[in-house]
Amino acid sequence: MNLTREPRNGRTFEYAGEDPLLAGTLVGNMMKCEQEQHVIGDIKHYAVNDQETGRFVVNSVISKRAMQESDLLAFHIAISIANPGAVMCSYNRIKGDFGCENSYTLHDVLKKDWGFKGFVISDWGGTHSTEKASAAGLDQEQPMADYFGPKLKEAVDAGRVPLSEIDDHARRVLYAEFLAGIVDDPPRKSVVNVEKGLEVAQRIEEKSIVLLKNNQVLPIDPSKIRSIAIIGGHADVGMISGGGSAQVDPPGGNAIMPPGKGATHWQDHIWFPTSPLQALRVKLPNMKIEFNPGTDLQSAAALAKTADVAIVFAYQWESEGMDLPNLSLPGSQDALIEQIAEANPHTIVVLETGTAVTMPWIDKVAGVVEAWYAGSAGHKALANILLGEVNPSGKLAMTFPKGETDLPRPLIAPLPPNDEGQGHYAVNSETRVSSYAVHYDEGAEVGYKWYEAQHKQPLFPFGFGLSYTSYAYSGLSVDSSAKTVRFAVKNTGRKTGTEIAEVYATLPKEADESFKRLVGWKRVTLAPGESQDVTVAIDPQVLQTFDESKDTWMLTNGEYGVLVGPSSESTPLRASLRIH
Repeated sequence: MNLTREPRNGRTFEYAGEDPLLAGTLVGNMMKCEQEQHVIGDIKHYAVNDQETGRFVVNSVISKRAMQESDLLAFHIAISIANPGAVMCSYNRIKGDFGCENSYTLHDVLKKDWGFKGFVISDWGGTHSTEKASAAGLDQEQPMADYFGPKLKEAVDAGRVPLSEIDDHARRVLYAEFLAGIVDDPPRKSVVNVEKGLEVAQRIEEKSIVLLKNNQVLPIDPSKIRSIAIIGGHADVGMISGGGSAQVDPPGGNAIMPPGKGATHWQDHIWFPTSPLQALRVKLPNMKIEFNPGTDLQSAAALAKTADVAIVFAYQWESEGMDLPNLSLPGSQDALIEQIAEANPHTIVVLETGTAVTMPWIDKVAGVVEAWYAGSAGHKALANILLGEVNPSGKLAMTFPKGETDLPRPLIAPLPPNDEGQGHYAVNSETRVSSYAVHYDEGAEVGYKWYEAQHKQPLFPFGFGLSYTSYAYSGLSVDSSAKTVRFAVKNTGRKTGTEIAEVYATLPKEADESFKRLVGWKRVTLAPGESQDVTVAIDPQVLQTFDESKDTWMLTNGEYGVLVGPSSESTPLRASLRIH
């Protein structure tokens, strides 16, 4: 549920983007669906858990207003949608107090202000005290009972922890169990529908792939080309996945290992047996499609030179428990892409990454496709996109910067020497103190808001994504009393496609905010030449600012700007909304 505040964060691929409305809406609805399966929903990691470096000791320093308008807002939106049974508190400290014993975030905000009725569960090994954590709002310790076992009973017997706290902890756990239906309708043993799961994974990936650049090289037209060179990225055997506790073991083991030698570990580089090479060969049985691993630049370039189209597969692996040193493709992949682009002007780069990457070769290639970590049917989804059987509709949920110097923090501060901050479980010590801190001075200016406020031009903006057709926006009108926005979107191209129309707002001058906010969006599927009227309602919550002195949200009176278009950087329609 955390925001993509730090794109080098090793868990970025697990997050749902840099905007609180987007992330909260996506995660909230996903969690709502999960709980329908009689599983207790658990939204994590609460809160401001935006990097992995020193995650067990780092102190996230951020103002209350900034935290409320960014990370906490995302959690609030998700919790409002999903009504989850549980919230998992984070390893890091927040303004001095650990996330699992932070009375402001757990008690004041989550349980008091938001009225959360479920229980707070610690991240694994994230509990650091008994009395302080219990009073602050931690309800359950995982995975052991170092602080909420005999020590808690002793504290109750001694009168240091009132029995009312124990009652509240127990009541919240029971509430979550009944809420999820696991008491009245317990889970039953059943057979998983694997084929259906693969179909769902494929549809999700087809909607998630983002077309970043296309100089008339895509979709691939079998009537016009006779040969394709597939280069790099182990594309002959599979596609990479993200590591850590989000790692899913692929069937048959790691695809890049010999048969029977593919055992997986949660922090290994794991490839699913989803070969793009094989998927394209199935789709194009009469096409000459050859593979080169890309380890020898000269032989790879020689193959590319003989083909009508060259597709280079590049990857960047991420995992829990680590951050990336930078946003560059690892190894010699940038050099490989440069070499292939020089050999073949019709070069397409397919990126398998969990976050943004820098692209020093962007002007030399004809096409760029961001496939992310493509999942258990990614090869089929990608083949459908490359051949135009599916029109790409994905948009970036995060900004791609030109380089690390454009980030709020050009470097992630290294962990102080002799400090234990990595590993899988926290160091349990009630007296432990660390000076390691990260100051989020950018505040609520996360992602696209930062680039706009700082007048920085990104490589690709938030919300960006191309299609094999084109769209035109027109006729914007705003109903200030109902807070609704109306406009038309027309498919001006030759293919049926789905456009995600985005609505942004700027606040009145009195709010002292120098960036726009995402306030809504709508998916619109259109046939060639078809036009559709679109209505988007704006929730007043996403227009508010947090007043620290009054400890409350405020809706500023005045004139708000309303901007509509295909991305945060392209908003051709503009109007005003007045709030009195």
